[in-house]
Amino acid sequence: MRRAAALLLALVVHAMTLGFLVLGVWTIVVNAEFVFGWLIGGVLIGIGWLLRPRPDRLPADAEVLDRAEAAELYGTAERVAVRMGIRPPELVAVRDLATRSTYQKVGFRRTPVLVLGLPAWLALTPRQRVTLLALTYASEPTGHDLLVEGALSTLGEWRQALLGSAPLRARDEARTKITSSLGSLDTPDTTYELAGTVGRLVGRVLGAPVLLVEFALTRLARSGGARARERRLGAAKAVTPEEVAELEELLSGGRYLAPMQAAVLRGESVPAIRHGALSRAARPGSAIPLLGDAESGRIDDELLGHYTRAVRGFGLIS
Repeated sequence: MRRAAALLLALVVHAMTLGFLVLGVWTIVVNAEFVFGWLIGGVLIGIGWLLRPRPDRLPADAEVLDRAEAAELYGTAERVAVRMGIRPPELVAVRDLATRSTYQKVGFRRTPVLVLGLPAWLALTPRQRVTLLALTYASEPTGHDLLVEGALSTLGEWRQALLGSAPLRARDEARTKITSSLGSLDTPDTTYELAGTVGRLVGRVLGAPVLLVEFALTRLARSGGARARERRLGAAKAVTPEEVAELEELLSGGRYLAPMQAAVLRGESVPAIRHGALSRAARPGSAIPLLGDAESGRIDDELLGHYTRAVRGFGLIS
């Protein structure tokens, strides 16, 4: 029920955005002989364009790996995706200091991209790596999620436009200097200040409904328990529920990170850090046909240069 209400509210928000575009075009068509009609129509189209949902983009710190240089990693990612019955990623990227991994479709072409956080990937056993891939694939946003996230993005643009404005600091400083230099002779015109105050008041009045809708949509979209169950069910196509629960506990607690940070401070090499992480694994677990020890080792060889660069910043992760 909550998800249906969130979807309905998101569709209303998107309909408003589309309404601006349609109204702008209609205004221009009906008043094509008047310059004023073109101006009003252009403004409406501009507002609709600014509020449009944006396609997902890769994080700024994500580095896409070349398939030829990371063939084993690409192959493993594809095998797990095929086992789960989902579309394999076309690209695999890594992030040096991100502790989470994501699977998203980016750009207007909706290119599927797997983004791995190197700190967690470096610390996991082959079995846990397969579990991480399965969990990441299972957390791919659904069509419902994309609609809701797009609506929240649009509402955020509204909130920033209506409530995020403030007096220009540079102009206030210039006005103070001019006033102090003129003394009692003259004072600058306050028309700008008055217009700014009126504009902020109007923004707060119009922004209140936006805040209410954004708050309601955010609350409705929070179906944490149901979403977690969906993740586990999706991941169960490739790994066991026990493996999913174990990995979620490991990643949420972050206990894998501190030993690696200490090893970096001691000046240990990446292979030594990797060996220490494997030795600290709780239990070896059953063999996973999707990724053996040899294949996992080849992935580490492919990512050695990225690991070496990433560990220098591990101390910044909290």
